[in-house]
Amino acid sequence: TGIRLQETPSGLINSIGLENPGIPHFIENELPSMLSLSPVTIANLSGSSYESYLEGASLLDKTSVPMIELNISCPNVKAGGMGFGLDPKIAGDITSQVRKVTSKPLMVKLSPNAPDLLGVAQAVREAGAYAISLVNTFQAMAINVEKGCFVFDNVKAGLAGPAIKPLALRMVFDVCKDMAKLPEKERIPVVGLGGIHTWQDAVEFIMAGANAIQVGTATFADPLAMVTIIEGLESFMDRKGYKKIEDFRGCVL
Repeated sequence: TGIRLQETPSGLINSIGLENPGIPHFIENELPSMLSLSPVTIANLSGSSYESYLEGASLLDKTSVPMIELNISCPNVKAGGMGFGLDPKIAGDITSQVRKVTSKPLMVKLSPNAPDLLGVAQAVREAGAYAISLVNTFQAMAINVEKGCFVFDNVKAGLAGPAIKPLALRMVFDVCKDMAKLPEKERIPVVGLGGIHTWQDAVEFIMAGANAIQVGTATFADPLAMVTIIEGLESFMDRKGYKKIEDFRGCVL
């Protein structure tokens, strides 16, 4: 119930949360059709406690899903609601615990609201993360001026869309630059996301060091956004004479 989406200049504030039918229902009803498609299926796993994360990872481990994206931006109900991904020690610990119950590659999704983002990124890497994805939404809010009340029942919600792209790009750059300081065999891939709307946005993230990108909010307005981005990226690479992404990935690092 309540308002779920609020448009804002160049962005979208959402208070959808992570509403879903649960992992058993997903495994039985949605996963088979996803696995039948050609793109690689990645299951995004969230939880509100260590137990729920571990239970979810154990269930997904028994399936054929190729990879788990561990969303540690969720609030830890047993730690006063603080997000698992805001503290390097807690982020590393939950990653390590999940790592023990599944052999699937783990991509850990980081929160931009972490005071020490580089510390969190290195902590999950050391704890066994296969890759890192960032950023999740930025904490935001909206007020209904006519009614003099908050727009969202939870008061604060997540800002996404083009408005956050410059911030997300900077954070992805920071993490990629920090990762590049390590010996090559110790580095893990970084997947960039946050406000990617055009092929130019995608190129920026790749040049900042991202191995891959994710697109979310753009598809709300244009379901074919990802196709358009891929086509634009291909045209850009042809024009520049790039044969593969690695030819320009991280060129500004």
